[in-house]
Amino acid sequence: MIADQPDVLPARHHVEFVMGMAVSIDIRDVDVPETAVDDVVAWLHHVDATFSTYLEDTPISALGRGEIDLEAAGDEIRTVLRQCEDLRIESSGVFDVFEVPAPNGTRLDPSGFVKGWSIEHAATMLEQHGCLNFCINAGGDIAIRGNPAPGEPWRIGIRHPDRADALATVLVASHQLGIATSATYERGAHIVDPRTGRPVTDIASASVVGPDLTLADAYATILFVMGVDGLDWIAAHDGYDAYVITHDDTTRWTEGFQRYREASPKP
Repeated sequence: MIADQPDVLPARHHVEFVMGMAVSIDIRDVDVPETAVDDVVAWLHHVDATFSTYLEDTPISALGRGEIDLEAAGDEIRTVLRQCEDLRIESSGVFDVFEVPAPNGTRLDPSGFVKGWSIEHAATMLEQHGCLNFCINAGGDIAIRGNPAPGEPWRIGIRHPDRADALATVLVASHQLGIATSATYERGAHIVDPRTGRPVTDIASASVVGPDLTLADAYATILFVMGVDGLDWIAAHDGYDAYVITHDDTTRWTEGFQRYREASPKP
């Protein structure tokens, strides 16, 4: 959620419904190539057609059902699954896309990686088109670059898990940052601990910030499964920080997270 940006109209703003959510692309540069947003939209639909576990005819669904092997799945899927395997090892099995129930009935679901990865790549595409100041918001997972206006930071609101109309905290940031939140307030108890096969509900919300939304998104899932104790795991990763809200409305965060928090959030 983007909160209370400076009163400057974007050079181009586009909202696309794709991957089961609204993706907002807010570009603040004056000169925006005509193809910039079109290329990003095409990329996001390609990701959906390749990796959606809600659609039966995607390569990832076919792979999960055993109808094709990794060779037939293609380089893109192999690269993503290789990175997911690295995260499985790094997290000691807390993140394991091969051991979670998918909507298509299989146990292969890399959605917890693909969402952040696809938006981070979309941000890189905009940079390649010469865009320097923009924000992409994909259902609350956000990639920012530059500033919304000269000398002004982006202000990013993290939703309160129990009150849809309230913010738990507001972050201020400029230049390059990814912000990802894992919670159950939109889709219920859908985050599964691969080690037990059961949904996790120990905390209400877990947010991670860092230079790469790909990792921030995956780390937010890992943190949600680990719970409050996962803050130490996040803190051990250079450049990444985290914020947790428990069901009794207690908040905890890593030491470095404080530098992103707005001192006195505007009402």
